[in-house]
Amino acid sequence: MLNKDKLSTVLSRRSRREAFTVAVAAVGLVAVAASSAVSFADDNVPARSAAVVEQAETIPAAAAPAIQAIPAPAAAPAPMPEVAPAPQAAPAPMPEVKSYENNLDGWIREALDIMAAKGIPGTYEGIHRNIMRESTGNPQAINLWDINAINGIPSKGLLQVIDPTFASFHVEGTPFDVWNPVSNIVAACNYAANRYGSMDNVNSAY
Repeated sequence: MLNKDKLSTVLSRRSRREAFTVAVAAVGLVAVAASSAVSFADDNVPARSAAVVEQAETIPAAAAPAIQAIPAPAAAPAPMPEVAPAPQAAPAPMPEVKSYENNLDGWIREALDIMAAKGIPGTYEGIHRNIMRESTGNPQAINLWDINAINGIPSKGLLQVIDPTFASFHVEGTPFDVWNPVSNIVAACNYAANRYGSMDNVNSAY
């Protein structure tokens, strides 16, 4: 039978062992709990991440901040093609206006230009020769003694034309005036062309 001192010693040792065991067990429980907590946290990370992604996908597009696209720089306008100015039509030449001397030479030359335009034959030499014979170049010459004068239709002007002949062979574009030197020449040459072929063929009274 144990005495009280030995019993106290045994109990004391037993108590220390139980306390140590309890402490060790407590430490183990704490470690297990901590490990579980860490494991639980690690296991939930993917789930939480997935939940965050899922929530982000469900955010309406309007809630997301608008991202404005930077406009591309405008292309420089293509240069306008050079357009050569249309060639200007040459102005129609002004008709040549001749001036004629107010003398026998000028009258004959003006008459020849009119005759050429009307298709009436004759040359300067033929006209001048007959004028000198008929009137010596006087546009106011008149014959008051020949048969025409006796009949009341005297010959007049440079080429001594009677009024009926002048009226019949007057050329349009010249004054209707037997005393006008140019009109007288052109009408006389028109008559001579119809009767003799040309004033050049007339060598005497006609």
